[in-house]
Amino acid sequence: MFLTSTVHKSRSFRFAFFQNTRKTLQGKLFEGLSIVVGRHFFCQLVYLHFGKPSLIRERLPKIIENIANHGFKEVIFFHDECYSTFTSYAKAYGIDVPFRPVHFFEYLYNRLKELKGEIRPLNLKIAYQRNCSTRLTPEKEHYLDKIFDLIGVERVERKYDRENALCCGAIIRALQKYDLFVDVQKRNVEDMVKAKAEYCVFNCPMCCSSLAERVTKAGIKPIMLHELCKLALSKEG
Repeated sequence: MFLTSTVHKSRSFRFAFFQNTRKTLQGKLFEGLSIVVGRHFFCQLVYLHFGKPSLIRERLPKIIENIANHGFKEVIFFHDECYSTFTSYAKAYGIDVPFRPVHFFEYLYNRLKELKGEIRPLNLKIAYQRNCSTRLTPEKEHYLDKIFDLIGVERVERKYDRENALCCGAIIRALQKYDLFVDVQKRNVEDMVKAKAEYCVFNCPMCCSSLAERVTKAGIKPIMLHELCKLALSKEG
């Protein structure tokens, strides 16, 4: 899935996420962008969770070719798995990527800087649910804290964050390890409550789907990162 700029023809934006997330990519943060959808651009990295890296290696060159055929010079990825595929994974296997991958965090940070005069600090305490696949590309994590500073939220200090983050449990459940699934989610959410977080912020739609109900029952509001950013813009929310 791509978001393409009608102003900057040399730039393009690729996203891989659930259909309901796509509908939220509207408003000032995404002005001038349109969405292009196609299964031929799916990054495939999900198979890493299920111990099938051979499928990724087999399919990735064609996926890269499909993107490159559109002449995109720069591609911004919504999800860590997509970004990690075209950076960490491709590099590890010597696969050439003929466009510049950019993470969604970097895009949001730069766009928010452009709109800085319209930001109203939210003054909220948030817990961030770190994606499992972000471990492949930790170098872009600093953008996240910069975003939080810009929109005026405090990332609470807690045990299960950053390098010590816990999985949302979705893959554990898919593997039918139900006792471990329940334990991981329980410890994760209790940690957020103990840290007095008001919101649980996600960048991965799967993480949000997996944890939203549990954090809500604990009195914490689930929200996607870009939707939190939209709340901080004076004319949105």
